Amino acid sequence: MADVLCVSPSLQVLCVLMLFTWAHTQNVVVFQPSYLTAPGPVVSALLLGNTSGVSLSVRTVSPSNTTGSIGPPSCAAEVTQWVLTREQVGKTVERVQLSLERSLHLCGENETDPDCCSNPLCVLETLQVSACVGDTPQASLLIQAKIHALLVPANAGPADNKTTIPNPVYQPLGPCPCDLTFRACDVRCCCDKDCSNEDLTLFASHCLPGPFGGQVSPPPDYQCSVQSAENTPDWFPFLCVHSPPKNNPFLGLFYRGNVVKSKPGPTFQRPMLSAPALVNVYVEGSPILTLNDQYLTIPQKVFGQCVNNAPVAFLKNFQVECVTPLHTCPTEPPLQTLPEDLRIPVKNGEGGDVIVEVTDEVAIDPSQSISNTNGAASSAESLMCENVTLALDYQFFWKENSITNITLTRTVGAVPLNGSVVLTTRYSAVFINGDFMSEPNSGNPVLIFSMTGYQVGRPVIGGFMDILDNNTGSIQRTSINLWKSVSDGLCFTNEKKPVLFGENSTSGCLLPVSRQNLTQCDLLRETVASLQAALTTATYVARSGNPDPLTVTDWIDISFVMLNSSATVEDSTNSCYGIQSHQHIHVWSLITGTVEGRPQREIRALQVSYSMSTWSLDCVGGDDSPCVDPQETWLLPITSSVTFTDIPVNTEPPKTSFQINFTEYDCNRNDVCWPELAFPFTRYYTGEPYSQSLAKGLILVFFFVAASILGTPWRQVRQAWNTL
Repeated sequence: MADVLCVSPSLQVLCVLMLFTWAHTQNVVVFQPSYLTAPGPVVSALLLGNTSGVSLSVRTVSPSNTTGSIGPPSCAAEVTQWVLTREQVGKTVERVQLSLERSLHLCGENETDPDCCSNPLCVLETLQVSACVGDTPQASLLIQAKIHALLVPANAGPADNKTTIPNPVYQPLGPCPCDLTFRACDVRCCCDKDCSNEDLTLFASHCLPGPFGGQVSPPPDYQCSVQSAENTPDWFPFLCVHSPPKNNPFLGLFYRGNVVKSKPGPTFQRPMLSAPALVNVYVEGSPILTLNDQYLTIPQKVFGQCVNNAPVAFLKNFQVECVTPLHTCPTEPPLQTLPEDLRIPVKNGEGGDVIVEVTDEVAIDPSQSISNTNGAASSAESLMCENVTLALDYQFFWKENSITNITLTRTVGAVPLNGSVVLTTRYSAVFINGDFMSEPNSGNPVLIFSMTGYQVGRPVIGGFMDILDNNTGSIQRTSINLWKSVSDGLCFTNEKKPVLFGENSTSGCLLPVSRQNLTQCDLLRETVASLQAALTTATYVARSGNPDPLTVTDWIDISFVMLNSSATVEDSTNSCYGIQSHQHIHVWSLITGTVEGRPQREIRALQVSYSMSTWSLDCVGGDDSPCVDPQETWLLPITSSVTFTDIPVNTEPPKTSFQINFTEYDCNRNDVCWPELAFPFTRYYTGEPYSQSLAKGLILVFFFVAASILGTPWRQVRQAWNTL
């Protein structure tokens, strides 16, 4: 596993994850990468695995003259010119760093300092770093160091020299802006000090315009000097600005020059990466931390395998059983634990800590957790393992975003070791808020204590009323399910899947029915009805994704509807009517707002309806064995489905009773629409903006009135007036 070749960056990340998981489960250490090339004086690698009790050593190695390979790793350390340091960056990750303890500058003439480099290739050697437990090497890292000397300019001053920036009132900061190339003459840059007289004669008449031999920014459009430009506006001769070209923002007092200290140039050193900061605020799913910023771990199952050091997630209940073969008595956790090792301080999420309270119980009959694979041996050959941990049951008491108390019940017992013994241990964690066990929510995982809506893809939360001892009622959670087709697809062996919010689904199972079953229609109807009723045992549905079991307003009654057939059908010899073969769940939801940019949807109603069908025996064509043998069965489907409907949000103001009852001018409910008679003047015309249509309509009215006044009627009136 440690020698996997990783070429691309994506494969390198995958290899690191695979090596980390492999080293963690195998309880070994490994370097990643296992081979490095050091072009500079600092090089680092990662040491993965259980690094407790692991020592590091470094030595100089060379390939064999005969085989050309480097020998096996050794725990014997040598004196080298490198300094080895290690830093813990994670629970099972260390950063190993080698730093060169010598100068890298090239030796000058008549220089006697042995620390300088006599050749440009300053360091050329192969190093081997070994990780050892005692005198046994566990992993090794090969480093090929090939480092060249640093070239420092001859006129470079000391590192702490001072540079004085001149005052730009008397001397500009950029005396030659077009001087872009260091120690080379820039063409057409007449102020470039690197240009000789011969160079200047080539482009003396073509110098870059602007101050100091070249102003990079073009003149603005409002300058009068650009009047000859094309497409000059009409206002230009009257509103242009007369300003000399040297009057530009590159001149003037930028800031007062002062004395500053120069900073050293870049080196080969890599930036030191700090350890990732752990978040102490507990939200749903975040890991629980101990007082020394380590994960609180309990054995759990990951991908079907038991992992001894799995972090505990906040508000995530679990109960697992781990099977371990024993050949000798266990001496290490989790099978051999001490109460003082389990009483650890845990961060409570509010800046304080709580200590795990441990209670010991002795198993009365530990044989239920023990199985002997080789058969029972004689009592003389058996070895008794005392105080073996058989169960660890944690209870976390929480309130809001903090943990108030942690109790642990440790069950121990004596295990007889008869040959090969298989031991089954139990581990569990339960989060309790007051008197109620925590349940997974379907709302916003950040705001776990406020009423937030459902998130798409989370289970719909159902419930039923439970009367407590003090005659107060609380709603216990349960799931609303659909059929889940697995295995052979039969209803008696089928599993159920929860209804996920916002996801429409249809599923079913098969029920074997024989001709004899069709003679007992009442029993058949009861059997199918009980199978369908087992899918939805809840009588309430949570309005939001984070309901309160004691708040009745957070829950909505589920309505059950039986869709009866309109036609009256009676049972016959080979058919039964009124079979609840289909169950449909209809959910109506409404968006009530947003939390952190996520829309919050609430359930406003949930209806469960059953569709009836008639099951009959078809003996026409195909296999007629069910018609001949009364015990022969054929498969009939029982289905279930769910549909989600979004209720549209009505943003219009509510209508008055006059608007509801008076329909004479309502174009949607009346054949004659009087407002459309004045089409251009009303808002029913949407071909152009309302202001434009109104203005054009008024112009038409004006022309109509003018034509009426100046037309024939008024001419006749004037003629009649003149004849008087």
